[in-house]
Amino acid sequence: MTAYDTLIPINIVTGFLGSGKTTLLARLLRSPALRDTAVLINEFGEVGLDHHLIEHAEESVLLMDSGCLCCAIRGDLQGALRSLFSQRTRGEIPPFRRVAIETSGLADPTPIAYTILAEPVLQHHFRLGNVVTVIDAVNGAAQLERHPESVKQAAIADRFVLTKMAMADDGGRAVRAAVREINAAAPVFDLDADPLNPDALLTDDLYATGGKRREVAGWLDGFAGASGNGHDHDHSHGVGSFCLRFDGPMDWTAFGLWMSMLLNRHGERVLRVKGMVNVAGVADPVLINGVQHIVHPPTHMAGWPDGDRRSRIVFIVQDMDRAEIESSLNAFNALAA
Repeated sequence: MTAYDTLIPINIVTGFLGSGKTTLLARLLRSPALRDTAVLINEFGEVGLDHHLIEHAEESVLLMDSGCLCCAIRGDLQGALRSLFSQRTRGEIPPFRRVAIETSGLADPTPIAYTILAEPVLQHHFRLGNVVTVIDAVNGAAQLERHPESVKQAAIADRFVLTKMAMADDGGRAVRAAVREINAAAPVFDLDADPLNPDALLTDDLYATGGKRREVAGWLDGFAGASGNGHDHDHSHGVGSFCLRFDGPMDWTAFGLWMSMLLNRHGERVLRVKGMVNVAGVADPVLINGVQHIVHPPTHMAGWPDGDRRSRIVFIVQDMDRAEIESSLNAFNALAA
């Protein structure tokens, strides 16, 4: 176990208004596997009704002041997390092992993820866990077409949970197609049909040291299956996704410099980047995971998930051209060769 593994993962549960986030959390938190989870709930409205719906499911549920969890109140999120850790250290609350934040239905979750990754004090105690996006199968496809917030929520997801599937006229085909157009790498769960597995949603951490080879293979295969023709996935609001593949090992210094320059210049438009890099001189693949301007500390997998040794990097971007990104990385690779 490394120092990175000792940090407390913060999972973000997001989704549009009425998607079923609180219902999902209430069901998850009844599981013994999540007894050591602290929850921050924040919804629009003067009365915290969501808190009353969920308070009996977990001993340590904290309700923040009214307002969105978003960039404008980033200080409040920092303060809440610092207070939570201080209470844990003093023994005033149980020694939780993970945190779950439920966002407002109208919140863009990227500033929350950015705060977790970038705030210096939080970096000593916490790390970004999974982003779980809940989508209503009846209204979700239309919401993704009409609302930029919904697109952002889908773009940075590590997992999707679909709700109200039995009520969807088409059996959920439209919403499944819509989420794969935006983010084909994230696995999709049906809240009603699939066994509710807390490990798959909130406790398994792909980016902990060692990685999860089966899951890495899964999200890479999922993207490949959706983009086997080599075309990009373009959605409304200028959001597109694509996977870059490189045959030979990469020079880590050149790759790191390229990534830093890319995010420094275009970070606001890089909604999510994650991938598996074949680094020259390193036997096992290195996992990368970033949100906008900030990238997780890279972690090493314990072996390749399959026989494919190519570097594969998935980008979910807004108003950016794939060719520009690919050509710039090729140029850096050529200079390092």
